[in-house]
Amino acid sequence: MEKKELMDKISKKVRNCNKCPLYKKAQNAVPGEGNINSDIVFIGEAPGANEDKTGRPFVGRAGNLLEKLLDDIDLKREDVWIGNIIKHRPPNNREPQPGEIAACEPYLTLQLKAIRPKLVVTLGRFAMYYFYKGGKISRDHGNLIRADKGLYVYPVYHPSAGLRNGKFREALEADFKRIPQILKQIRIEDNSNKVTSSNQEEKLKGQLSLEI
Repeated sequence: MEKKELMDKISKKVRNCNKCPLYKKAQNAVPGEGNINSDIVFIGEAPGANEDKTGRPFVGRAGNLLEKLLDDIDLKREDVWIGNIIKHRPPNNREPQPGEIAACEPYLTLQLKAIRPKLVVTLGRFAMYYFYKGGKISRDHGNLIRADKGLYVYPVYHPSAGLRNGKFREALEADFKRIPQILKQIRIEDNSNKVTSSNQEEKLKGQLSLEI
Protein backbone atom coordinates (compact mmCIF):
# COMPACT_ATOMS: atom_id res chain seq x y z
CA MET A 1 0.00 0.00 0.00
CA GLU A 2 1.33 3.46 -0.93
CA LYS A 3 2.19 5.82 1.93
CA LYS A 4 -0.48 8.39 1.01
CA GLU A 5 -3.11 5.69 0.65
CA LEU A 6 -2.18 4.29 4.06
CA MET A 7 -2.25 7.72 5.72
CA ASP A 8 -5.63 8.51 4.15
CA LYS A 9 -6.96 5.19 5.39
CA ILE A 10 -5.74 5.92 8.95
CA SER A 11 -7.32 9.40 8.83
CA LYS A 12 -10.64 7.91 7.72
CA LYS A 13 -10.56 5.42 10.61
CA VAL A 14 -9.75 8.23 13.06
CA ARG A 15 -12.71 10.29 11.82
CA ASN A 16 -15.02 7.32 12.36
CA CYS A 17 -13.45 6.19 15.63
CA ASN A 18 -15.64 5.40 18.64
CA LYS A 19 -13.10 3.41 20.67
CA CYS A 20 -13.36 5.78 23.65
CA PRO A 21 -16.11 8.15 24.87
CA LEU A 22 -14.37 11.32 23.65
CA TYR A 23 -16.01 11.09 20.21
CA LYS A 24 -19.46 11.60 21.75
CA LYS A 25 -18.85 15.26 22.65
CA ALA A 26 -16.32 16.18 19.98
CA GLN A 27 -17.34 18.00 16.80
CA ASN A 28 -14.49 16.64 14.70
CA ALA A 29 -11.67 14.16 15.01
CA VAL A 30 -8.20 15.58 14.32
CA PRO A 31 -6.08 12.92 12.55
CA GLY A 32 -3.12 15.21 11.83
CA GLU A 33 -1.85 16.85 8.67
CA GLY A 34 1.18 17.95 6.73
CA ASN A 35 4.04 16.61 4.67
CA ILE A 36 4.02 12.81 5.03
CA ASN A 37 7.53 12.69 3.52
CA SER A 38 9.02 15.06 6.07
CA ASP A 39 12.01 14.08 8.21
CA ILE A 40 10.43 15.88 11.15
CA VAL A 41 7.06 15.60 12.88
CA PHE A 42 5.56 17.64 15.71
CA ILE A 43 3.36 15.82 18.19
CA GLY A 44 1.16 17.60 20.71
CA GLU A 45 -1.21 16.46 23.43
CA ALA A 46 -4.78 16.76 22.15
CA PRO A 47 -7.05 19.00 20.08
CA GLY A 48 -8.40 22.18 21.64
CA ALA A 49 -11.57 24.11 20.86
CA ASN A 50 -10.37 25.56 17.54
CA GLU A 51 -9.00 22.22 16.43
CA ASP A 52 -12.27 20.53 17.36
CA LYS A 53 -14.18 23.00 15.17
CA THR A 54 -11.92 22.64 12.14
CA GLY A 55 -10.61 19.07 12.37
CA ARG A 56 -7.07 20.42 11.97
CA PRO A 57 -4.21 20.42 14.51
CA PHE A 58 -2.75 23.59 16.02
CA VAL A 59 -4.93 26.24 14.39
CA GLY A 60 -5.58 28.50 17.40
CA ARG A 61 -3.23 30.87 19.23
CA ALA A 62 -0.86 28.01 20.03
CA GLY A 63 -0.88 27.12 16.35
CA ASN A 64 0.00 30.69 15.40
CA LEU A 65 2.98 30.57 17.75
CA LEU A 66 4.02 27.20 16.35
CA GLU A 67 3.98 28.63 12.83
CA LYS A 68 6.11 31.59 13.97
CA LEU A 69 8.61 29.24 15.60
CA LEU A 70 8.77 27.19 12.40
CA ASP A 71 9.28 30.36 10.36
CA ASP A 72 12.23 31.28 12.61
CA ILE A 73 14.02 28.11 11.45
CA ASP A 74 13.02 28.56 7.80
CA LEU A 75 10.24 25.99 7.84
CA LYS A 76 6.59 26.33 6.96
CA ARG A 77 3.64 24.40 8.30
CA GLU A 78 3.33 22.46 5.05
CA ASP A 79 6.99 21.35 5.26
CA VAL A 80 6.37 19.19 8.35
CA TRP A 81 3.76 16.81 9.71
CA ILE A 82 1.75 17.84 12.79
CA GLY A 83 -0.43 15.63 14.98
CA ASN A 84 -1.48 14.77 18.52
CA ILE A 85 -1.42 11.69 20.72
CA ILE A 86 -5.19 12.11 21.25
CA LYS A 87 -7.41 12.50 18.19
CA HIS A 88 -10.60 13.89 19.81
CA ARG A 89 -10.83 16.87 22.13
CA PRO A 90 -11.14 16.04 25.86
CA PRO A 91 -14.04 18.01 27.44
CA ASN A 92 -12.99 21.44 28.72
CA ASN A 93 -9.42 20.73 27.57
CA ARG A 94 -8.82 18.43 30.55
CA GLU A 95 -5.78 16.17 30.60
CA PRO A 96 -5.99 12.95 28.56
CA GLN A 97 -6.77 9.81 30.55
CA PRO A 98 -4.72 6.59 30.20
CA GLY A 99 -7.58 4.73 28.51
CA GLU A 100 -7.98 7.51 25.94
CA ILE A 101 -4.26 7.51 25.16
CA ALA A 102 -4.32 3.71 24.80
CA ALA A 103 -7.31 3.88 22.44
CA CYS A 104 -5.52 6.35 20.14
CA GLU A 105 -2.08 4.75 20.33
CA PRO A 106 -2.51 2.41 17.30
CA TYR A 107 -3.32 5.37 15.05
CA LEU A 108 -0.24 7.39 15.94
CA THR A 109 1.94 4.27 15.85
CA LEU A 110 0.80 3.51 12.30
CA GLN A 111 1.18 7.15 11.22
CA LEU A 112 4.76 7.29 12.47
CA LYS A 113 5.58 3.94 10.87
CA ALA A 114 4.26 5.25 7.56
CA ILE A 115 6.04 8.62 7.74
CA ARG A 116 9.28 7.22 9.23
CA PRO A 117 10.50 10.60 10.52
CA LYS A 118 14.08 11.11 11.59
CA LEU A 119 13.01 13.41 14.44
CA VAL A 120 9.89 13.65 16.60
CA VAL A 121 9.51 17.00 18.34
CA THR A 122 7.14 16.55 21.27
CA LEU A 123 5.14 19.61 22.28
CA GLY A 124 4.50 19.52 26.01
CA ARG A 125 4.84 16.97 28.78
CA PHE A 126 2.07 14.54 27.78
CA ALA A 127 3.51 14.09 24.30
CA MET A 128 6.97 13.60 25.81
CA TYR A 129 5.68 10.98 28.30
CA TYR A 130 4.09 9.09 25.42
CA PHE A 131 7.54 8.38 23.98
CA TYR A 132 9.70 8.70 27.10
CA LYS A 133 8.03 7.50 30.28
CA GLY A 134 10.85 8.63 32.56
CA GLY A 135 10.88 12.14 31.18
CA LYS A 136 10.49 15.44 33.00
CA ILE A 137 9.79 18.39 30.74
CA SER A 138 11.53 20.98 32.93
CA ARG A 139 14.69 18.84 32.88
CA ASP A 140 14.59 17.24 29.43
CA HIS A 141 13.36 20.00 27.13
CA GLY A 142 15.94 20.85 24.50
CA ASN A 143 17.70 17.47 24.80
CA LEU A 144 17.77 14.78 22.13
CA ILE A 145 16.51 11.46 23.45
CA ARG A 146 16.56 7.98 21.94
CA ALA A 147 13.09 6.98 23.08
CA ASP A 148 11.53 3.64 24.01
CA LYS A 149 9.80 3.39 20.64
CA GLY A 150 13.13 3.53 18.80
CA LEU A 151 12.71 7.14 17.66
CA TYR A 152 14.79 10.25 18.15
CA VAL A 153 12.66 12.49 20.34
CA TYR A 154 13.28 16.17 21.06
CA PRO A 155 11.01 17.49 23.84
CA VAL A 156 10.04 21.17 24.00
CA TYR A 157 7.42 23.09 25.95
CA HIS A 158 3.94 23.24 24.46
CA PRO A 159 3.27 26.51 22.58
CA SER A 160 0.29 27.17 24.87
CA ALA A 161 2.71 27.14 27.84
CA GLY A 162 4.82 29.67 25.98
CA LEU A 163 1.79 31.91 25.60
CA ARG A 164 1.12 31.77 29.35
CA ASN A 165 4.65 32.11 30.68
CA GLY A 166 7.47 34.31 29.39
CA LYS A 167 10.23 32.01 30.66
CA PHE A 168 8.67 29.02 28.94
CA ARG A 169 8.46 31.01 25.73
CA GLU A 170 12.14 31.94 25.93
CA ALA A 171 13.04 28.28 26.44
CA LEU A 172 10.72 27.25 23.59
CA GLU A 173 12.30 29.72 21.19
CA ALA A 174 15.83 28.68 22.17
CA ASP A 175 15.01 24.97 21.81
CA PHE A 176 13.41 25.51 18.40
CA LYS A 177 16.51 27.29 17.11
CA ARG A 178 18.52 24.11 17.81
CA ILE A 179 16.23 21.89 15.69
CA PRO A 180 18.09 22.35 12.35
CA GLN A 181 21.40 21.35 13.97
CA ILE A 182 19.77 18.43 15.78
CA LEU A 183 18.28 17.17 12.51
CA LYS A 184 21.62 17.58 10.74
CA GLN A 185 23.29 15.57 13.51
CA ILE A 186 20.76 12.74 13.11
CA ARG A 187 21.15 12.67 9.33
CA ILE A 188 24.95 12.41 9.62
CA GLU A 189 24.62 9.60 12.15
CA ASP A 190 22.06 7.77 9.98
CA ASN A 191 24.31 8.02 6.92
CA SER A 192 27.24 6.71 8.95
CA ASN A 193 25.15 3.78 10.17
CA LYS A 194 24.06 3.00 6.61
CA VAL A 195 27.69 2.87 5.45
CA THR A 196 28.64 0.67 8.38
CA SER A 197 25.66 -1.60 7.75
CA SER A 198 26.49 -1.82 4.04
CA ASN A 199 30.14 -2.65 4.78
CA GLN A 200 29.08 -5.35 7.22
CA GLU A 201 26.73 -6.87 4.63
CA GLU A 202 29.49 -6.94 1.99
CA LYS A 203 31.88 -8.53 4.49
CA LEU A 204 29.26 -11.14 5.37
CA LYS A 205 28.61 -11.88 1.68
CA GLY A 206 32.34 -12.40 1.20
CA GLN A 207 32.52 -14.78 4.12
CA LEU A 208 29.57 -16.78 2.81
CA SER A 209 31.05 -17.03 -0.68
CA LEU A 210 34.32 -18.28 0.77
CA GLU A 211 32.48 -20.88 2.83
CA ILE A 212 30.59 -22.06 -0.26
